Amino acid sequence: MKLPPGKIPIDILQNTVFKNLGANRAEVTLGPTAGVDGAVLDIGDKSVIVSMDPITGAIERIGFEAVNVNANDIATFGVKPAFIFSCIMLPENADNQIVETISAQMGKAAMELGVAIVGGHCETTPNLVNPIVVCCIMGLTNKGEYITTAGVKNGDYLILTKSAGIEGVAILATDREEQLSKVLSSEMLQTAKDLYKQISVVKDALTAYQTGGVHAMHDPTEGGVLNGIHEMADAANLGVRVFEEKIVVNPETREICQYFKIDPLQLISSGALLIAAEPKASLGIIEILKQQGISAAIIGEFNDDSKKRVFELKTGDTQVLPRPVSDQLWTALSR
Repeated sequence: MKLPPGKIPIDILQNTVFKNLGANRAEVTLGPTAGVDGAVLDIGDKSVIVSMDPITGAIERIGFEAVNVNANDIATFGVKPAFIFSCIMLPENADNQIVETISAQMGKAAMELGVAIVGGHCETTPNLVNPIVVCCIMGLTNKGEYITTAGVKNGDYLILTKSAGIEGVAILATDREEQLSKVLSSEMLQTAKDLYKQISVVKDALTAYQTGGVHAMHDPTEGGVLNGIHEMADAANLGVRVFEEKIVVNPETREICQYFKIDPLQLISSGALLIAAEPKASLGIIEILKQQGISAAIIGEFNDDSKKRVFELKTGDTQVLPRPVSDQLWTALSR
């Protein structure tokens, strides 16, 4: 079977990848789990949260994204990211300027987050067309003081911060600027490019977690908001009802997605944060986020039937919540 671009299907992940995990170690409190973007290692009185992600679809801001996207995964545990390793793979015709650009982007992003870059690898790679950056990131907390995506509870409200498609639209506006400048105003195109400033959810996640009442958080990366919701439901073995009209899609996102004929709800959405919270705490969380300059809204509610995943459309009709096969960014980049 030919695999789609991006993440491999969940059944292959569970039936192949997860069956080949090497030795059992007592320190591994949480290992590979569908829908959970990290592992937990208990060492002494500390829990080490570890995650890894590649950046493969971006070019111009790849170093910036590599740090922020990985930091987001640690923050969804309610933990501040601390250390990062990077593997930078460059095309055969790369020069020292691209090394300097990526390294400078990573250094600035890490400095802003208080993260130390502590090691890694850099090479030119045969047959590679565009650069790829893979990072492994860690956060430290007192033993057991964290949450995971699997912590969602029946009846929890589902909150979304910011809007759908943030990262995907920022990538398209930057890497396809010449193409989009023919159909969008310069003001709208610049607004779309500026979405890069929203890609971090570290502040969103730590603010929500510290407010209280949060059971789980997840940043919707590949497959966008819809896939992120499925991943939360998968991790907790729950169902969910989602309201389309409650999901914010910015005007520039809508215009760019219409141009490429893609769905903004299935477009990589780093910068948005999905939060599962106690109903009685949800409005308070939204208010505290608002005080920090972060918009948020309740977009759904979890239920105890894992097969009941409902998408209520703006028209009032309902359908099964779509599960993306592949991220819409790959569709747009092919056009």
